[in-house]
Order: sequence, then C-alpha cells, then structure tokens
Amino acid sequence: MVKRSSLEAAECPVARSVGAIGDGWSLLIIRDAFDGIRRFCDFQRNLGVARNVLATRLKSLVGHGVLVVVPASDGSAYQEYVLTEKGRGLFNLIIGLRQWGEAHFYGPQEPHSVMVDRERGMPLRPLELRAEDGRLVGPDDCRRIPAD
Repeated sequence: MVKRSSLEAAECPVARSVGAIGDGWSLLIIRDAFDGIRRFCDFQRNLGVARNVLATRLKSLVGHGVLVVVPASDGSAYQEYVLTEKGRGLFNLIIGLRQWGEAHFYGPQEPHSVMVDRERGMPLRPLELRAEDGRLVGPDDCRRIPAD
C-alpha cells in the first residue's frame, strides 16, 4: 500500500482537514465520541475495528488535537479519550454527513437513527449555509479564491 503524502502544508483547508481526520474510521471515532464513548474498549466494541487500527487512529486524533487523553472519570487506572474544543468544532461536519447520508442512502420508510435536540426531542433541521448578509447559498453561489 502506498503511503499518502502529508497534507499539513497544503494551501487548501479541505486538504489539511482531510489530512487530520479524513479517514473513515477517524470520523466514526469522532461520531462515537459525540455519543459519549470515551474508552478504547468501548470504541472497539462499538466500531468492530481491529485494535491496531483503532490505536493508530486514536493516536492521530490526539496528535492533531481533536481528542485528549484524560484519567478515567470513575477513578480507575484506565484512560479516556475526550473531544477537545477543536474536536467539538467537528459537530457540524458530523451532522452534515449524517444528513447527507439520510438524504441519499435510505429509502423513505427505511429505519435509521435520528439526531434530536435534548431540550425538545425534535429532529434537527437540515444544515444551511448562508452568506455574510444572511442569504442562503449553494455550490453555484460560491467560488474559491486561491492563496497568493
């Protein structure tokens, strides 16, 4: 297998982000962390991923500042993985992936998990992207300006 070159110095923010968290396992680990999973064994049990793959992804997420390792909350000798502010900043990305998946990979009556707000128990509205003046924008309304 060819090793991917580092994207840490890329001009594009998407490339740098993919370099840090673009792996599918990493995104599922982040999803599980938002769901309250904190321990290695619980990530492994929930994901069904090989120990070496999970260890590598967790180390990378810690190295990129997405997760931090803390002493176990129950006072045991274990360690736990907790989202940092940087990691919590990925919430919209995880919700966006969820909503995209709901729209494109499920039939109208096909059951799937649903994300609801804690206060009212209602499903979340679809994410929207808005311009600075509040206008709703889509792909045809935006353009990328390369760095100088």
